[in-house]
Amino acid sequence: IWLCNVPFFTVPLARAHGKSFAHRSDLRQAKRILVKLGSAVVTRGDECGLALGRLASIVEQVAMLQNQGREMMIVTSGAVAFGKQRLRHEILLSQSVRQALHSGQNQLKDMSLPVLEARACAAAGQSGLMALYEAMFTQYSTCTAQILVTNLDFHDDQKRRNLNSTLHELLRMNIVPIINTNDAVVPPPEPNSDLQGVNVISIKDNDSLAARLAVEMRADLLIALSDVEGLYDSPPGSDDAKLLDTFYPGDQHSITYGTKSRVGIGGMEAKVKAALWALQGGTSVVIANGTHPKVTGHVITDIVEGKKVGTFFSEVKPAGPTVEQQTEMARSAGRTLASLEPEQRSEIICALADLLTERKDEILSANKKDMEHAVSRLSPAMLKRLSLSSSKLNSLSIGLRQIAVSSQDSVGRVLRRTRVANNLELEQITVPIGVLLVIFESRPDCLPQVSALAIASGNALLLKGGKEAANTNRILHELAQEALSIHGVKDAIQLVSTREEVEDLCRLEKMIDLIIPRGSSQLVRDIQRAAKGIPVLGHSEGICHVYVDHEASVDKAIKIIRDSKCDYPAACNAMETLLVHRELLRTPLFDQIIDMLRTEHVKIHAGPKFASYLTFSPSEVKSLRTEYGDLECCIEVVDSMTEAVDHIHKYGSSHTDVIVTENEDTAEQFLQQLDSACVFWNASSRFADGYRFGLGAEVGISTARIHARGPVGLDGLLTTKWVLRGEGHTAADFSEQGSMTYLHENLPVMTRNFA
Repeated sequence: IWLCNVPFFTVPLARAHGKSFAHRSDLRQAKRILVKLGSAVVTRGDECGLALGRLASIVEQVAMLQNQGREMMIVTSGAVAFGKQRLRHEILLSQSVRQALHSGQNQLKDMSLPVLEARACAAAGQSGLMALYEAMFTQYSTCTAQILVTNLDFHDDQKRRNLNSTLHELLRMNIVPIINTNDAVVPPPEPNSDLQGVNVISIKDNDSLAARLAVEMRADLLIALSDVEGLYDSPPGSDDAKLLDTFYPGDQHSITYGTKSRVGIGGMEAKVKAALWALQGGTSVVIANGTHPKVTGHVITDIVEGKKVGTFFSEVKPAGPTVEQQTEMARSAGRTLASLEPEQRSEIICALADLLTERKDEILSANKKDMEHAVSRLSPAMLKRLSLSSSKLNSLSIGLRQIAVSSQDSVGRVLRRTRVANNLELEQITVPIGVLLVIFESRPDCLPQVSALAIASGNALLLKGGKEAANTNRILHELAQEALSIHGVKDAIQLVSTREEVEDLCRLEKMIDLIIPRGSSQLVRDIQRAAKGIPVLGHSEGICHVYVDHEASVDKAIKIIRDSKCDYPAACNAMETLLVHRELLRTPLFDQIIDMLRTEHVKIHAGPKFASYLTFSPSEVKSLRTEYGDLECCIEVVDSMTEAVDHIHKYGSSHTDVIVTENEDTAEQFLQQLDSACVFWNASSRFADGYRFGLGAEVGISTARIHARGPVGLDGLLTTKWVLRGEGHTAADFSEQGSMTYLHENLPVMTRNFA
């Protein structure tokens, strides 16, 4: 940006329809959007020609938003690069054949070319650039129009009014204006003239041009795409440089700028000044990377959807810390938590258990508010999860005390100790994973459970609860921090209560070590897709099976099926498919099973084989991979235990599966052959639970093949590190040619804790 003393335009007035958006999520409401494409975005790496792939994806996104009813405008660079490519090609063709032959075929590509003047390149490239845009937008039935401007066009009031009128008319006709500076005639910028005031703006580059047009056209949003992720607090690539998710006008003093872009004439400082000027005029601004191959195809639409992409400029600074700051606070306090003595961590958990009962009236009052707000919006099953009671709080308190006892020998436990050589001992010990992000829906009782497990394992914790439990979560988090304050680690557990979207939290791969989703299968699937750089511990579905063998006990079968399906049908460990041995059809046992399910109001769906045995069957199931989460289930027939295992492997989710039989050999084969996380014999699938496993509480149930499987308690939140104690040993001492040899003597392992 260039600010000068020529008073051709003063500080813009606020737009008629309001100020800039305060939060990212508000960007979904943007109606008129201006997209600025920097030279680095549209230009190839050799600065000679256009990056056609990037340009095509940007055109597709702009056309998509235009077809949604938004008003789109583009300020583009690229004419000079496009013209440079054309002129170089023409110069090569115009050289004489003799000169080309004389230079040698192998040297032809290295022939020196004259330095091309930028204005000539722009003149040669402007028409071609526009023709390319027009051809691309035509593929989406979108019409475009080119507008060339210079700084002088903004000096004259009549020219300004004409430009404004033209742009408004094009938008009214649903045409995308493509604006760029007329570089063929533009005068050179005045150097260092941008420090003489803040009340006027001069058109020096496309950043200032985009800001000026965005304000004059009262655009809701300006998206400035360049070759960096956004605004950093120090030059990108330098040590400790941090990408700023949100930037406020008062934070300018905290920024150290680097050099300008590899192409173009505007650097990051110019972009920031343009953005702040536009923000002052009532237009929201996002600076983002338009060159990254993995995000270019959706960077513009992601920004308009309110996702955390690039740097968002806002005039409204939140009262509390950002989620990035919360994560840093949690990690710092978490390291202190991990260094505490086991008795101190246990003391914190016991204090939290006491607070749950001592302050139960306060907790239940907050929960009552949440229930009143949610009663008309949530299903009965979800309301049941949201509800707290005195008995629930008492059970929570008991569970937390169990965790406190088990935490005594968790962190710093020696798993293996080996004497590698004389005076050289190697140990493998348990340590916390780091920073956990737990996302949960409608389950406020999850908060103290997970908090206790995090404290016991020495992990820092970020908690993101559903808004339907906001009041309950807030008071429970306050109690957790009150307990942590006993030993000065209050910040180890943070409640994310800002407007952060789950997908945005999943982008913090450099700050979060493990994500644990607790909620619907849809929530888990969404998180698994979004968290591309962070491990996710959980299960996307709970398609649990109960197989009733032909040698099953009638009483056991009825009891197990009823509990597995009817006790809590919304739970992930509830039975969804009942597999019945073919020999049981038309027997009293099968009739009793059907009668019991009907009595419990369970809707029955027939599997393909079961339907073929019936003249009048229940509705045939649409899919054998269905998680009903309600009083519904599928019944299917199998010919043997082996076929039951094959069915579960094909249609199950590796969560929890049950066999009901009196034949011990059949049961043992089932238990060995099935590779689900939990496999039971003559026991309800509802046993797949941390409390019932004696874990005190569970952080979730995992169906992954690595780390923890099944209900995950305290041990599932620990990893290991290797500790080697020597006396000046070097790796060279143990080379194949060296004089020393490995002893590899396994020593007795004794549990002890490390700070």
